[in-house]
Amino acid sequence: MNENLFSSFTTPTMMGLPIVILITMFPGIMFPSPNRLINNRLISIQQWLVQSTSKQMLSIHNQKGQTWALMLMSLILFIGSTNLLGLLPHSFTPTTQLSLNLGMAIPLWAGTVITGFRHKTKASLAHFLPQGTPLPLIPMLIIIETISLFIQPMALAVRLTANITAGHLLIHLIGGATLALMSISTVTAMITFSILVLLTILEFAVALIQAYVFTLLVSLYLHDNT
Repeated sequence: MNENLFSSFTTPTMMGLPIVILITMFPGIMFPSPNRLINNRLISIQQWLVQSTSKQMLSIHNQKGQTWALMLMSLILFIGSTNLLGLLPHSFTPTTQLSLNLGMAIPLWAGTVITGFRHKTKASLAHFLPQGTPLPLIPMLIIIETISLFIQPMALAVRLTANITAGHLLIHLIGGATLALMSISTVTAMITFSILVLLTILEFAVALIQAYVFTLLVSLYLHDNT
């Protein structure tokens, strides 16, 4: 119990060098490119999930928005796989780092906004000033809409970081409490362990849901600008 509560969130190093780049590249191994005429069951399930998700997510987009299909599918696969790998014991979850999440959110958000100003300039500028706004409120509304626009990537990154970090902290705390209660009360320890198992199952769902929510919000930003 003397272990630092946030030690699992520190960037791992090997021989004094950070290995976070290797960790972020590792999920790509989980999705190999099929090179056979008939795929095995695992690759078939992966392809079915990717096709179902892409069909649902891209159904609202026009032809211009559908050109982002590869980017969106790569994003949801990367976030989902890193979240799931982070639930393994003695592993590191890159998505608990706000810097990484901001590094994903800001370029994607900026790409959607630039696309909107390039192809729908009048509609993009119209978002800053709703129709029928009273004249005295125009400066205030423009400032509010500008702030709400620039806060979108921060909200994306903070939402993902907070949800993944909170789940890991709960697992760490309940796991430590279970070990401490083993020598005090076996019945209480078993109840705590049952809660830990249920929380772990919930975290598997949260890992996938947060990947879907992050990608879906980027997709909605893209839909508003295409």
